[in-house]
Amino acid sequence: MKDAKPLRIGIAGLGTVGGGVLKLLSSHGELLAKRCGRAVQVTAVSARDRTRDRGVDLSSVRWYDNAADLAVDDNVDVVVELIGGSDGIAKHTVEAALAAGKHVVTANKALLAHHGSALADAAETAGLTLAFEAAVAGGIPAIKGLREGLAGNDIREIHGILNGTCNYILTEMRTTGRDFADVLADAQRLGYAEADPSFDVDGVDAAHKLAVLTAVAFGTHVDFKSVHVEGIRHVSAVDIDYAQELGYRIRLLGIARRTETGIEQRVHPCMVPINSPIGATDGVFNAVVADGDFVDKVVLVGRGAGAGPTASAVVADLIDIARGHSTPTFGLPAADLAPLVPSPISGRQGRYYVRLMVVDRPGVIADIAATLRDHDVSMEAFLQRGRAPGEAVPVVLTTHDTDEAAMQQALDQIMALDAVLEPPRMIRIEDF
Repeated sequence: MKDAKPLRIGIAGLGTVGGGVLKLLSSHGELLAKRCGRAVQVTAVSARDRTRDRGVDLSSVRWYDNAADLAVDDNVDVVVELIGGSDGIAKHTVEAALAAGKHVVTANKALLAHHGSALADAAETAGLTLAFEAAVAGGIPAIKGLREGLAGNDIREIHGILNGTCNYILTEMRTTGRDFADVLADAQRLGYAEADPSFDVDGVDAAHKLAVLTAVAFGTHVDFKSVHVEGIRHVSAVDIDYAQELGYRIRLLGIARRTETGIEQRVHPCMVPINSPIGATDGVFNAVVADGDFVDKVVLVGRGAGAGPTASAVVADLIDIARGHSTPTFGLPAADLAPLVPSPISGRQGRYYVRLMVVDRPGVIADIAATLRDHDVSMEAFLQRGRAPGEAVPVVLTTHDTDEAAMQQALDQIMALDAVLEPPRMIRIEDF
């Protein structure tokens, strides 16, 4: 293998992850060469700032101001796209690389969520690899685990914590008693949240990742538009306190599940048992749980972001390419991927947590109970702390299994009661 040609890499984007990839390749060059049977060599890069010190000597590397030009460099075998964004230069760079006969490794979950099926078809038609381990759950081998390690299983469900920023915020809210806005400000100051945190806290980032995982798990086209998405802005310290009392943790989860009517994809806050793998995963960590018919449940936990973990995933894909290891992009040949038949969240069957702010006066609880009864919603538990006649008090209830549509209709009617002072806060309970 000493005479084997090196695998020549072009890296588009030298931000946090791109810098991490450079350092990993530099630090472990000899080890990687032994594992791959040939050297892995960076021959070209594209970045806006050429003067920034990235801790690696790039004096012999070709620089491009335009990443799309890097994509057609004859001295590049694999283009590593680390620019980000669902369209624009990232999409153009990937398309140009595939058209030029080059393999692609990307960490871009937004690009895959919106264009994954078309890009997979283009790659496979050209006999190329489109690899994206780094796009979901950082350093956790979630894609390889599903696509290869669990290939012998019919996957029934996949769920997990797919956004470390939200998990950090919810963990800090629980451990400090502070509310969402205060903890978010801290997360931004520490670099865990962006200046505009919307993609994270509104659930969009997790939804991108879930759409990609769904395609791999169930052999379907990527269908981001069918993901039901809610964020964590409405979760309060009060809810987290009540969850603890009831034996739960609140997590922002992505859930994809096969049902009788199709595949449901949803991202929203959930209450999960404290002693479950998901309930025990705190801070910036991610967790992915796959449920297969032969293997049962497999749990993967680790760092879902950052230079090191994400670079680790990028380089794992590069090693596969260097070894000549190839597998269909989403586990099945692109031509065999099925259209995703969505199962709407209105058909969800499960339990619910509801917090109401009501005027403390006789008959209020009876009115609430009657409304739930009229919609075939059965209460499981009821909590009210103290009394304050004539004043506003929080009331919390949990339900037995019911369907989402009935629950929503009941909450709409409860909101119309004159003793209810603000919209009900509802969190779905998942007994994993």
